[in-house]
Amino acid sequence: MFWSKYFIPTLKETPAGTEAISHQLLLRSGLVHMLTSGVYSYLPLGLKILRNIEGIIREEMNAAGARELFLPCLQPIELWKQTGRDQTLAEVMIRFKDKRGREMCLGPTHEEVITDLVKNFVQSYRQLPVVLYQIQTKFRDETRTRFGIVRACEFIMKDAYSFDRDATGLKKNYDLMYDAYQKIFKRCGLETVIIEADSGAMGGDLSHEFLVPAAIGEDTILHCPSCNAYSAVAAERSEGKSCPQCRHGILKGQIAIELGHIFQLGTKYSQAQQAVFLDEDGKQKPMIMGCYGIGVSRVIAAIIEKNHDEKGIRWPREVAPFDVEILPIAGNDSAEIMELAHKYYADLTTTGYEVLLDDRPESAGVKFNDADLIGIPLRITIGKRNLVEGKVEIKNRLTNEVTLVSKNDVSAKLSEISKGLCLKN
Repeated sequence: MFWSKYFIPTLKETPAGTEAISHQLLLRSGLVHMLTSGVYSYLPLGLKILRNIEGIIREEMNAAGARELFLPCLQPIELWKQTGRDQTLAEVMIRFKDKRGREMCLGPTHEEVITDLVKNFVQSYRQLPVVLYQIQTKFRDETRTRFGIVRACEFIMKDAYSFDRDATGLKKNYDLMYDAYQKIFKRCGLETVIIEADSGAMGGDLSHEFLVPAAIGEDTILHCPSCNAYSAVAAERSEGKSCPQCRHGILKGQIAIELGHIFQLGTKYSQAQQAVFLDEDGKQKPMIMGCYGIGVSRVIAAIIEKNHDEKGIRWPREVAPFDVEILPIAGNDSAEIMELAHKYYADLTTTGYEVLLDDRPESAGVKFNDADLIGIPLRITIGKRNLVEGKVEIKNRLTNEVTLVSKNDVSAKLSEISKGLCLKN
């Protein structure tokens, strides 16, 4: 892809009113654009990153035995009244009446909808378990939007749901999702803290949160520097007290952002909505449910928070929008430089790399600044000074290490560096 044709509107200055580094870099690097507070457009570069993350999620969800579907955003309030959550979530629900006079909402979540769907098609224990997931836009009327896409009114979420005949089946699917979440976040370049958490309005007996320590977080967790144990904040284990694990470390509060939450819901929704099945003994029983969510758009912000420097973003290998950026520094006699840039572009694309060629007639300074800002893992710089000696420059954006190589050895060197980065090819 050529930069001039891709629409990457970078900004030199930090936008006013932005407090989080991730929010600033999302806007400056041309990944998103704010339409109004809490509502964002994903521009081509940002959408490509989003799709890469979604691809990782789909691979791990499918491997765990879940199957994808797509549920409606428009939901009748009648469903929510069955569970009482029309009142529990009243403050954040975007509600309205359609032209027929029906009370509707834009879905803040989908437990009621998926339960209604499954109960219409599953009647026997022979049809269980069922594990379904979607990647869908959610809508919440947040009174205080914060940190850009972290707490927004419209956001993207992966939500999965399991339906089992008994607690043993639920635990099996819960454990599968627990493991899948660890793989997802690791592939996104994130080290998560997993803690047992309060199930809140979702309900159920057991839940776990997947968090990343970051300044933009809205959760506080406790950390013991001595044994590196993490736990949820509780009255009996507060900051400054001894660690219950090692007994001698002192607990410290740490801000973290919640990226995922999994729940053993039990029968809260199935009983309220009459989602039942016939067991082998012919008795009617409620399905046992689990729920598993990931804030997909939040993941992008968390990755930036944990992977940036003073110049811009440093994308981890699997989520990066491109593998390689080619940066020709061309003056008046630029024919050789541009010819070599296009040759690299064609060769690397054929090899399987995703390549961005900065073909703009901009100064070297602008190109270098933009390249560091958007943070593609590998960069090939072709300049007159090095080319006189038959060499070009390769920069690893993750480490900022720069290597001069023969212009004929670029593919081999990239392959060598790529193995260390585990790039997609």
